[in-house]
Amino acid sequence: MIGERIVQKVSSTRGFAKVAPHVIPALDRAVHRITRGKFLLSAQMLPGVVLTSTGARSGLTRRTPLACMPEEEGRTWILIGSNFGRDGHPAWTANLLAHSAASVSWKGQDIAVTATLLTGEERAAVWKTALAFWPPYATYQARVEREIRLFRITRR
Repeated sequence: MIGERIVQKVSSTRGFAKVAPHVIPALDRAVHRITRGKFLLSAQMLPGVVLTSTGARSGLTRRTPLACMPEEEGRTWILIGSNFGRDGHPAWTANLLAHSAASVSWKGQDIAVTATLLTGEERAAVWKTALAFWPPYATYQARVEREIRLFRITRR
């Protein structure tokens, strides 16, 4: 699909990494709210959820629209802490490390989930699948020194 290739190419640029984190989540939150959880703008290219987690330091509720990689027909999802290829792990990953109980809004349904950080061979296998799913993740990883965190979220 030619449109998908163009989006992948654009999303791999440093300019996108500078602008997108400020624009895409704000648009997704607004559209998600207006459509009562049934629609995410960014999900037109990648599947997406709105993660509701507890702040690692603040203890406050945090809502973060995220691209995801669904598994097992919507029973589990992979969340990829790419942070658009920017330095530093995204805050939502620290939240899940501190508080694994969370929820996701998936296709208009709120689902209680538990998050597990993937490590070792399991992470390596899922990372390969993630690269096939969205090739720009390889560009994001090459741009940063940190290992991009991968989480499997599972229905509680």
